[in-house]
Amino acid sequence: MQYGLLLFLIASGLTLIFGIMGVINLAHGSFYMIGAYMAFSLSSLTGNFVAALVLGVVLAVAFGYVLEWCFFSFLYEREHLQQVLMTYGLILVFEEMRSILVGDDVHGVPVPDWLAGGIAIGNDMTYPIYRLFISGVCVLLAVAMYAALKKTRLGMMVRAGATNREMVQSLGINISLLYRIVFAVGVAIAVLAGMIAAPVSSVYPGMGGSVLIICFVVVVIGGIGSIKGALVASLLIGFVDTFGKVFWQQAAGALIYVLMAAILLWKPEGLFKQGT
Repeated sequence: MQYGLLLFLIASGLTLIFGIMGVINLAHGSFYMIGAYMAFSLSSLTGNFVAALVLGVVLAVAFGYVLEWCFFSFLYEREHLQQVLMTYGLILVFEEMRSILVGDDVHGVPVPDWLAGGIAIGNDMTYPIYRLFISGVCVLLAVAMYAALKKTRLGMMVRAGATNREMVQSLGINISLLYRIVFAVGVAIAVLAGMIAAPVSSVYPGMGGSVLIICFVVVVIGGIGSIKGALVASLLIGFVDTFGKVFWQQAAGALIYVLMAAILLWKPEGLFKQGT
């Protein structure tokens, strides 16, 4: 469940950007990598993990806002091939900047003292408190995202803009600003996922590529643009991947894609509809 919840945190930003804005963003995994490196740099700079998280999210929102304004705002009416080419180019740029600024070494981020230790499970096992912290953050964010999209005026505008952009514009809503906010939030969520995952997964070059494909699998299984679908799909993938590695190691890597194929044969549009 903890792996599935963390996967949801990573994929939910892609769900917002890809499902609502219609942009195929191959650079989403790079935002996760940037978050991990920000956790390494900012925790060393501030000496406080919580302060590093807050500062990292604020910087990520600003970064996402500027990035959408400079690059992604030109992609909404373009073909998917152009979206793929530009976002792949961003992957190369981010990787090169990472190499120049931080180097190519593997780094570790220490778990905060107040989250160190574990909870005893039986006589011989303990479960790390930090992993419970990750799960708690993911659950809180899932509830907050669902409430924001379903219960607020901003969420209503986002769902309307995803359905009919021209009609929303004709009603006097600044759809460009709305999309910019959605993109900035999506980037911040991916960065936050990288930051809280850094103490348990280490920080290393190319780590964004390992999560990108699985994020697209989550979006496809759950239903494009569905936050609830992303949560359910992430938990399904977490269970299938974990139990596959325990009971059927030879085929564990393929079980996720077998799950995706089975669900798409049953429901080609994914488990849930857009906006749910």
